[in-house]
Amino acid sequence: MRAGSPRLLREINDRAAIEALLRNGPLTRSELEGLIGLSKPATAQLLTRLESADTVVRNGLRGGGRGPRAQLWSVNGALAHVAAVDLTPDAVDVAIADISGAVLTEHRAPMPRGGSTEVLEAFSTAVGKAAGQAGLTPESLLHVVVGSPGAVNPATGELAYAPHLPGWGGFDLPGTLTEMLGTSVSVENDVNLVALEEMIAGRATEVRNFVVIWPADLVGAAVVINGSLLRGATGGAGEIDGLQIPDRAAAETDTDRAGGTFGELLSNVSICKLARAHGLAARNGHGAVRKALTAGPAGREFLVDLSRRIATGVASVVAVLDPELILLSGEIAQAGGTTLNDLVAAELRQLVVPRTPVQLALVTGKPVRSGALHSALAVAREQVFGLPAATTEPFRGRAVAPSAR
Repeated sequence: MRAGSPRLLREINDRAAIEALLRNGPLTRSELEGLIGLSKPATAQLLTRLESADTVVRNGLRGGGRGPRAQLWSVNGALAHVAAVDLTPDAVDVAIADISGAVLTEHRAPMPRGGSTEVLEAFSTAVGKAAGQAGLTPESLLHVVVGSPGAVNPATGELAYAPHLPGWGGFDLPGTLTEMLGTSVSVENDVNLVALEEMIAGRATEVRNFVVIWPADLVGAAVVINGSLLRGATGGAGEIDGLQIPDRAAAETDTDRAGGTFGELLSNVSICKLARAHGLAARNGHGAVRKALTAGPAGREFLVDLSRRIATGVASVVAVLDPELILLSGEIAQAGGTTLNDLVAAELRQLVVPRTPVQLALVTGKPVRSGALHSALAVAREQVFGLPAATTEPFRGRAVAPSAR
């Protein structure tokens, strides 16, 4: 096909229109015309062509005032469906969406503590039930993305760095899930998916180099370099739970001051023990942090001690990568809010030369599942529409006018 041929121009224009509709939702012809830069007749012909191909559908009317109401157009969501899954040791949280990004159904189910047969069967049942609620089968899903603690080794497919997920190791995880569900499956580290969501809709939309830190039980990190996730040779980039650090907390909790793992010092048990050393009782780490915010001087001292532990581990990451931004995410970070965030930033400045800003992650709620959904949609849209799979880039595509031939 020659560059500049009518067919090539139509394909470029069609992709630009589809991407505009996916990013902005239902649009009128004139709104679409303004976004992709075509003339009124050319945009009308484009919509007719896409409607004939069942790629776009009419989606109600927009109007008001005294003028006529305008026809709205949207991408045909029924063209393909995907699943996003947040897998934790205790539960599996599934969302089914169509290719437009509309979530059709959600389903959450407990996960057993057993061997591979038990956990895989429970996982498959949960995905099957979610698909059934949307009138689908797992086999009819175009792609499934699973967000999981730990990391999949790209050479073997085995899940590593996840001792808290018994039954999930020792085999090709994406391959096994693909065979079980009858459709393609990707498995991505959960904090990596949080970073993806921050690039799409959070504080990192205009940041090229940053790190997300999840300072909680089983500490994790996601590293983004030049706008791309760094996964490492074995998939273990960001697996900082086992990083050996000293305990710089002032309160005495019988820890080895010479060092322990980052994860041990920020486990629920350790955080609650640190809180008790400051006179605060809580059943879990984020509960202790929330209580400390209203506990006066004792609460403040506990938060300072906790920030020392967090900052000590983060300092190693900053010293090596010198990122533009550190984002704190997860239950502990959200519970501590700006108070804990600012304390961590202050402690970090005492430990490393780079004055890296520290901020709370903006995306809350279900960031892992949301990141998995965007990842699954990127795969589906590349296959169905030929759109670039990079979901973190802002919309820059403009149609090519016929006169440019």
